[in-house]
Amino acid sequence: MSDFTKLLSILAKHYGKPLPPPKRDPFELILYENIAYLVSDDRRERAFRELKQQVGTNPADLLTASVEELSRITALGGIFPELRARRLQEAARLVRDDFSGNLKPVLQLDFVKARKALAAFPAIGVPGAEKILLFTGAHPSLALESNGVRVLTRYGFAKEQKSYFTTYRNLQKALAAEVRDQCAPLITAHQLLKLHGQELCRRSEPRCDACPAHDSCSFVFIRG
Repeated sequence: MSDFTKLLSILAKHYGKPLPPPKRDPFELILYENIAYLVSDDRRERAFRELKQQVGTNPADLLTASVEELSRITALGGIFPELRARRLQEAARLVRDDFSGNLKPVLQLDFVKARKALAAFPAIGVPGAEKILLFTGAHPSLALESNGVRVLTRYGFAKEQKSYFTTYRNLQKALAAEVRDQCAPLITAHQLLKLHGQELCRRSEPRCDACPAHDSCSFVFIRG
C-alpha cells in the first residue's frame, strides 16, 4: 500500500466515505464555481439552488436575466456579487458563441483539448478544468483544490513553492502512479483531502492534536 493510499485510508476511517458530489453538467459546474467566493460549501450550494430556481442554468436563461437580478443571487455567495454576476453571463456567452449553446460535447474531446476549452472560462483555469472533467466522469486525474494541495504538501508529497500552480503540478507528478482509469476513487480522494483541509489541516491554526494521521505528517504547528 502506497503512502498516499494509507493516508486516504486513515482519512476515510476518520471521516467516513464522503458522498459523491451532485451530478452536474460541465456548464453547471462552471456556474457553481463562479456563484460564490470564499464562503462555506453550504452557502455556495444555497446560492446555486437559488440561481437554478429563480433564473435557470442554461446559457439562454443567464443571458436573458439582468445583472441586477443575478447580483441579488450571487450576493448570497459572498463579496463582489456584481463581478460574479457578470462572470456568469460571460460564461454563458462563451457557450453560446463558441460551443453552439451546448458545452457537453467538450467532454468527448481528448483530455488536453477538453481541459484547454474549460480552462478558458472565467475563474476556472487548469485546476478547475481538471476538476470538472473528473466530476463529470470524463477524464480521471488527481484534480486538487487548495485544501487538498495544502494537506498533501504538509504530508511531504511535494514541497510548497511560491507558485501555487507549480506546487499543484509537482504533486500531480509525484502521485502520477496513483491515477488509474477510474474517476470514482479520485473523486473520493478529492473529497477526503478537501474535508481534512477544512476540518483539521486548516491553513491557520490547524488542529494537529486531533489529526488521525499526524504520526506520518512532516508539518508541525507551534502555537504561540
